[in-house]
Amino acid sequence: MNILEPNQVDIAAAATPSPGTGIANLPNQRHKIVAKNGANFTLMVCEPKNLNKRRTKVPSKTTQIQITRAELEEKMFKVKLTIIDTPGFGDYVNNRHSWIPIVDFIDDQHENYMRQEQQPCRKGVVDMRVHACLYFIKPTGHTLSPLDVEVMKKLGSRVNLIPVIAKADTLTPSNLAKFKQNIREVVSAQNIQCYSSPIESDDETTTKRNVNIMAAMPFSVIGSTQDVITSDGRKVKGREYSWGVAEVENDDHCDFKKLRSLLIRTHMLDLITTTEENHYENYRQLQMETRKFGDPRTEKDQNAKFAEEEEHLRKNFTEKVKTEESRFRQWEQQLLSERDRLHKELEDQSERVKELQYEIEAYYNQRDSPRIIRK
Repeated sequence: MNILEPNQVDIAAAATPSPGTGIANLPNQRHKIVAKNGANFTLMVCEPKNLNKRRTKVPSKTTQIQITRAELEEKMFKVKLTIIDTPGFGDYVNNRHSWIPIVDFIDDQHENYMRQEQQPCRKGVVDMRVHACLYFIKPTGHTLSPLDVEVMKKLGSRVNLIPVIAKADTLTPSNLAKFKQNIREVVSAQNIQCYSSPIESDDETTTKRNVNIMAAMPFSVIGSTQDVITSDGRKVKGREYSWGVAEVENDDHCDFKKLRSLLIRTHMLDLITTTEENHYENYRQLQMETRKFGDPRTEKDQNAKFAEEEEHLRKNFTEKVKTEESRFRQWEQQLLSERDRLHKELEDQSERVKELQYEIEAYYNQRDSPRIIRK
C-alpha cells in the first residue's frame, strides 16, 4: 500500500480531474486568501463615568482616545484586534459636548482610509475604521438620559452601535426587563440607529439563534474577572453575594455570551461588511458631493462647544445692543417731546408778549390822543 506525504496528496488531488469546470472551488480559494491575510477588527468602548472603576489611570476631565492593539489567533487564523477606549467621557458637569472627540475620531478614520484609497499606490493601507461601538448605559432602571440620546444619535449614523446595560447584577430580573423595554421605546421614538443583524437564513437553527440574539438587545452584562465557586461546586467567572453568585457566562443572569457571540462568533463579518458598505460609503458619498477629488476635507471652523459659546455671546451682545437702541429711542422721544413742549411754551409766551405790546401801545395811544373839551 502506497502512503503519500501531505504535499503529495495535494498534488495528486490537484492532478485528478474533477467533474465540472471548477468554478465551485472559488469559495475555497477565497477562504485560503482570507485565512492567509487574516482580518482587522476595531471595537470602540464608550462608557460614562463610574461604570468602570478598574482603570489604572485616573482620566482627565476631557474625553480622550486610548488605543490598545492585540493579535488573536485561533486555528491558524489571525485577527488584528484594536480596542478604542474613551476615558473622560461623561466626566463633565455639563456633558453636552463630551461626544465631540468620539465622533471626530470615527470621522477621521473614514477620512484617512478614503485618502489612502485615492493614492496611486495603495499597498499597506492602514484601516482603523471602527466596526462596532459598545455604548454602555448606566443601570438606573428608568430610561435613557438626555446625554445618552444625544450621543447615541451621533454614533448610530456613523458606526454599528450596540447598546449595553452595565452592571446588570444591580437590577432585579423584572426591573431589568422593564428597563430594556423602556430603552427600546426611546430608541424607536428618537429614531436612533442601532445595529441590526440579518435574521433570515437558510438554516433554521441559525435563524433562531439570530432572533434570540437580537431579542436580547440592549445587552445586559456583568463584568468580573474573578473565579468564584457556586453552591453546586462549579468554578465560574462572576460576583459573589450573600444571596448567591452572579455568573458572567450564564444566560439566566446576563447576556454576556450573546454579546460575545454577536461580536466574534456569528456576526463579526457582518459588522465589518456593514461598516464598509454602509457607514464608510455614506461618509465617502457625502464628502464627494461637497468637494473635488483629492481636495482636503473642509475643517470645521470651531469646536461645537466654542461655537455655541460664541453664538451665546453674539446673542447677548445683540440683545444688549437692542436694549441700548430702545433706551436711546425712548430718550430721543423724550427730548423731542420736551422740545415740542418748550416750543409750545415759547409760542405761548410770544403771543402773550404781543398781547402785552398791543395793550401798551393802546394805552399810550389813548394817553397821547388830544382830549375834546366840552363847553
